[in-house]
Amino acid sequence: MTQRFIPHETAPQASIHTCWPAAEDLWEEDLSPAEEEFAGFLTALAEPGRDARRTPLVIYAATARAEANARRALGARARVVRAEYGDVWARDTGPVFALEDGALKAVRFRFNGWGGKYQFAADHMIGGEIARQAGAEEDRFDLVVEGGALEFDGAGSVVTTRQCLLNTNRNPGKSEQQVADTLKDALGVSNIIWLDEGLVGDHTDGHVDNIARFIAPGIVACQSPTGADDPNARVLGEIVRQLETARDAKGRKLQVVRLPSPGLVEMEGEAVAASHMNWVVGRANVVMPAYNEHARDAARVLARAFRDHTVAARPANAILTGGGAFHCVTCNVPAPHA
Repeated sequence: MTQRFIPHETAPQASIHTCWPAAEDLWEEDLSPAEEEFAGFLTALAEPGRDARRTPLVIYAATARAEANARRALGARARVVRAEYGDVWARDTGPVFALEDGALKAVRFRFNGWGGKYQFAADHMIGGEIARQAGAEEDRFDLVVEGGALEFDGAGSVVTTRQCLLNTNRNPGKSEQQVADTLKDALGVSNIIWLDEGLVGDHTDGHVDNIARFIAPGIVACQSPTGADDPNARVLGEIVRQLETARDAKGRKLQVVRLPSPGLVEMEGEAVAASHMNWVVGRANVVMPAYNEHARDAARVLARAFRDHTVAARPANAILTGGGAFHCVTCNVPAPHA
């Protein structure tokens, strides 16, 4: 009997893939600042671990400018591949990688531009290219899901949100049970932990990688409000209550770790979905997005949770103008022996 399994992101990774900012019409004046932030967080992500090994980075470049800038920024720390894509959000347009009896599988759900909000033809192409570069066989499922809507503990549980997966702009007519059954079949999980909603101003309709992340099996992180004007105070309170009553695949209550949120972060007068939760794990560092002075406190809390890593806070305000941060733009591939 085959057994599908998705390791936690702290497990050994065969590679991490990302798409370099390239579309001038999308990024406008934020293109160069976003490239600088990509260079900063990817450099930290590429730091070798105690065994002197790096996790291989694969950067896709849609234009000659993007290719040149990615090579200049990362040098030998990354492999740069020319490929077409709409934008940089490889977590959502790329596959969800799983292991099945030790072999790598690229789970491909349907992608509809985050509920039809942002439609770019090439976003439907990059997932196949990432699967090919990773050497994985594709397995397709008839459900609209983005990778940023799924958070795995590596022990049979996945956290997601009703706001995203049960949204009529993604899976109209499907019940919670039907969605859960497909997730279990596609991902090899046995336990779905449902949260209700995500952050204010999140164009992804509540992606979970902005609100709840596993440190390890049984240990989950979320945020506490920062400041009296934190627009997510109510939502963050509901999230912690839901996590504290949840059980993992073994029936255990979760240990909940709370980081301070960035508080109110505005762009053009509107609150945006800035989150310290959108970190990505490398061999040496957990690279956490930073937006303001509150990142220092969040990094201290996170460092106590990730004892085997250094927490590296890196600026992410320019990337946030596009709608996300470091986890959103990366797609990790577990090592076959994980």
